[in-house]
Amino acid sequence: MPRFAANLTMMFNEVPFLDRFQAAAEAGFTAVEFLFPYEYLPEEVGDRATACETQIVLFNMPPGNWSAGERGIAGIPGREQEFREGVDIALVYADHLSVTRLHAMAGVAPAGADLTACRATLIANLKYAAEKLAKRNMTLLLEAINTRDIPGFMVTTQEESAHICVAVGAPNLKMQMDLYHMQVMQGDLATTLKRHASRCGHIQIAGCPERHEPDTGEVRYDYLFHLIDEIGYQGWLGCEYRPVGKTTDGLGWLSAATR
Repeated sequence: MPRFAANLTMMFNEVPFLDRFQAAAEAGFTAVEFLFPYEYLPEEVGDRATACETQIVLFNMPPGNWSAGERGIAGIPGREQEFREGVDIALVYADHLSVTRLHAMAGVAPAGADLTACRATLIANLKYAAEKLAKRNMTLLLEAINTRDIPGFMVTTQEESAHICVAVGAPNLKMQMDLYHMQVMQGDLATTLKRHASRCGHIQIAGCPERHEPDTGEVRYDYLFHLIDEIGYQGWLGCEYRPVGKTTDGLGWLSAATR
């Protein structure tokens, strides 16, 4: 049976971020993920995770100016030095928090940008980051994100993600397969999971189309959970969804999935 990690950026928003570790533990989660820890010192985040014996399985590298709408800089020409500095910052946190997976967001192509140059920049930056992470036996992740939530995002399908992974050629670069984004962009979830099983480094889940609890919407997660076991995936399933109401009121799906 798959193992579930609460996404603390989206879940347990009833309490401040640092208190969400305890809230997730009390709800039955032994692992968590989140977008960014950089607002807090590594020691602050680590102390909260340690106090409730919670494993941190994933977070993102610095994404550029998030408040201004930037959603990653890995594929933006001219920002290479900033990207490299972000890799170093993320590694400081990862070392302190014992995290072995980091996600590098490709980003939104600037208006009028040369998309060929953006792709080349993305590949070069991922090669650099993968080499840095390999020295620590860490996995670098690349995610395809749907264009409804983030218009103009550079990597939108699993096929694009796989092609970029091949171009980079680093064994520790894997695909972060978010089934919500995948359903919005292409559907065919089971077949796509099977096709890319060998390159899958992390899976995330949410109901579709509203991105609420996994037992809402059009996707049959009870079927997919069994399939994920069948394809041999050994990692965590990140629960990156927006609860309809209070987080704990919507966890009936978790009880059913772990019975």
